Amino acid sequence: MKYPALLPFADLLPQLESFDAIIDVRSPGEFAEDRLPGAINCPVLDDEERQRVGTLYKQVNAFEAKKVGAALVAKNIARHIEEQFHDKPRDWKPLVYCWRGGNRSGSMAHILAKIGWPAVQLDGGYKEYRRHVNLALTELPAGLQFRVVCGTTGSGKSRLLQTLAAQAAQVLDLEQLASHRGSVLGHLPLEPQPTQKAFESSLWEALRKFDPQRVIFVESESKKVGNLRVPELLMERMRASDCVALHLTQSARVDLLMEDYVHFVDSPATLNRQLDCLVQVHGKETIARWQAMATSGAMAPLVDELLVRHYDPAYLRSIERNFARFGTAEKLELEGISDTAFARAAELLLK
Repeated sequence: MKYPALLPFADLLPQLESFDAIIDVRSPGEFAEDRLPGAINCPVLDDEERQRVGTLYKQVNAFEAKKVGAALVAKNIARHIEEQFHDKPRDWKPLVYCWRGGNRSGSMAHILAKIGWPAVQLDGGYKEYRRHVNLALTELPAGLQFRVVCGTTGSGKSRLLQTLAAQAAQVLDLEQLASHRGSVLGHLPLEPQPTQKAFESSLWEALRKFDPQRVIFVESESKKVGNLRVPELLMERMRASDCVALHLTQSARVDLLMEDYVHFVDSPATLNRQLDCLVQVHGKETIARWQAMATSGAMAPLVDELLVRHYDPAYLRSIERNFARFGTAEKLELEGISDTAFARAAELLLK
């Protein structure tokens, strides 16, 4: 094969893991929104430079823009080679891509190939990859078998999924991929949610690697996890799947939530800001009382009341309506919230 090779994503997909590096040469802003799984960012134009060159294209002409752009691209590629690629062996095989047109990735791939590395350029760039992901998310779920872990808030669904994964089960952890615990209080401190496109890339990466002959455990999520939407066909497949009904005592649920939401226990003011979101549901008087409980340190009684008055009724209203097989779900009683209890529960499900 002559390098740099220009290949479509369909041809690259079977060998995606064989590349020693996947190099995204788009600007940091483009990279932050979404990228191919495992890609590193080596921009040939940063955000400011890209805007500068684009303005020249629009306000002057293509020739002047290309002169300025070429100098910037050459300088940036040289820096990347010196700082990141200089120690790579002769057989180091990189995949390079940009947005669509191929000018930015073509420049990088050309120079890498001239050095002697077997560089491959993605034909159609990120836009072609994104088209493939969109299509795959309408097709992959149909060929997979799910088992939905159901249970009221605090019943240990996420911990059970983590334990199942540690025991080599196939697990799709939507909350982990979305960086959110799936409720009005589910925002994780210091951990922003990914963009919708990045979330879908993570889903695609997970779904394509599952063995369709083995069951995949997933939590009974709603259509949205925080600000992110679960793809429609995946949601439909989950809602038609067999269920497991997880049960934990009320006191143990409170203990588990106190552990999982320790950031609220440590910062009542943060919790109170989130509780403001429930004013329309429970009224100002109730929210003010709950906020006073948080401020005074009465966290365990507050958690108990939130479960009884907010979370449990919402769960019971939605679970049977949205998950068709919940009525025939396998019942699974947790013996507590210790690692041993979750390990035993996972073993029972995997038998």
